[in-house]
Amino acid sequence: MAQKATIYKVELSVSDMDRHYYETHKLTVARHPSETDERLMVRLVAFALNAHEHLEMTKGLSTDDEPDIWQKSLSGELDVWVALGLPSEKVVRQSCGKAGKVIIYPYGGRTADVWWDKIKNSTTRFDNLQVFNLSETDTGELAKLASRAMKLQVNIQDGEVMVSVGDHIVYVHPVAWKTAA
Repeated sequence: MAQKATIYKVELSVSDMDRHYYETHKLTVARHPSETDERLMVRLVAFALNAHEHLEMTKGLSTDDEPDIWQKSLSGELDVWVALGLPSEKVVRQSCGKAGKVIIYPYGGRTADVWWDKIKNSTTRFDNLQVFNLSETDTGELAKLASRAMKLQVNIQDGEVMVSVGDHIVYVHPVAWKTAA
């Protein structure tokens, strides 16, 4: 019998001083049975880093041809494609052809380093691609914040991210591996 997704209710308050974006998003997030707490929390941080009124969570792990998060224009074009983890070179190429802006958040420590060393030379031609690595230490700490009902406060300033749930605070330091041209 197939396992069902676990539903998380998240109140995500974003204060992004870098982009002057201040909003609270009430999200219902379906966590795929194979998704870890770490990946779920990375998904929420990625959402906060790109927060916009039209940004949406997708089916993610349930679908091969969708990113984890996307933003579509009012006419249906893909403006922003946000992927987590270590997508193949083929997926990166296809994503860059489908969306105006593609952002990848690799994580996983040494595994992410090896992935980037393998793929980085083939990404130089994509002016719409950005890659920001999240350290294994940071994402491990994020995982400890996960619960079925969360009130997350995310503050972003000078590229640094502070995630708090109640009295617990985690600092995330995204490292730019590739920025858009």
